[in-house]
Amino acid sequence: MSREEEIIAIVSENKKIEVNELADQLEVSRVTVRKDLDKLEERGILHRQHGFAVLNSQDDINYRLAINYDLKRKIAKEAAKLVKDGETVMIESGSTCTLLAEELAYRKNDVTIITNSNFIASYIRKAEAVKVLLIGGEYQKDSQVNVGPLVKKVISEFHVDKLFVGIDGFDEKRGFTGSDVTRSDTANTLMHSANRTIVLTDSSKFLQVGVVSEFAFDKISMVYTDKRIEKEKIKFLEKQETQVITV
Repeated sequence: MSREEEIIAIVSENKKIEVNELADQLEVSRVTVRKDLDKLEERGILHRQHGFAVLNSQDDINYRLAINYDLKRKIAKEAAKLVKDGETVMIESGSTCTLLAEELAYRKNDVTIITNSNFIASYIRKAEAVKVLLIGGEYQKDSQVNVGPLVKKVISEFHVDKLFVGIDGFDEKRGFTGSDVTRSDTANTLMHSANRTIVLTDSSKFLQVGVVSEFAFDKISMVYTDKRIEKEKIKFLEKQETQVITV
């Protein structure tokens, strides 16, 4: 675990912690921890308040992107191998999906990305070899994603081979799960405009149970995750005829 990830973990646990105490726990100087906090503040993960480090909303996409970043990067790189130059794909909101979009934008040629994520569109805005079609709708500020009936209306005009999605949890009875009703409903709508729906997630999500049922297992063709996933979960998914790729 990098020092930045340690800071995120400590502040996540405490919600608010004095900067000097944080330096003591990490056994680094105050100057060093302040530099680390500067970087995390620039990325929108936390902020400082009267000598304390305070966590931003856990729904904030910047926060979610920082958790298990290295694993998510590996998953995104592997999933990018599915996409050919010149292809049009759909990418739903999510931290690993963001890194996939970055990989396609800077490593592929003439890829078109259809997305309802304002964050993804902004994240890859400087890439010259990618075209982004941003689907409008009701704007959720923390996740920076568009949801609701307008998305449904627009997406019905499109059809692609692959849709890449993230998840918030896993339940053997209810399928892949989410934490937000409207966002889950929107993601499910996107699924109807694609031949294949592919889940990108780090293995920690298989230990969580989201509030809302999002995708039935028979609707997911592939799952990209990391090698920490339990073997029983892989066997279960393969029984559902879902291919599991680990990195």
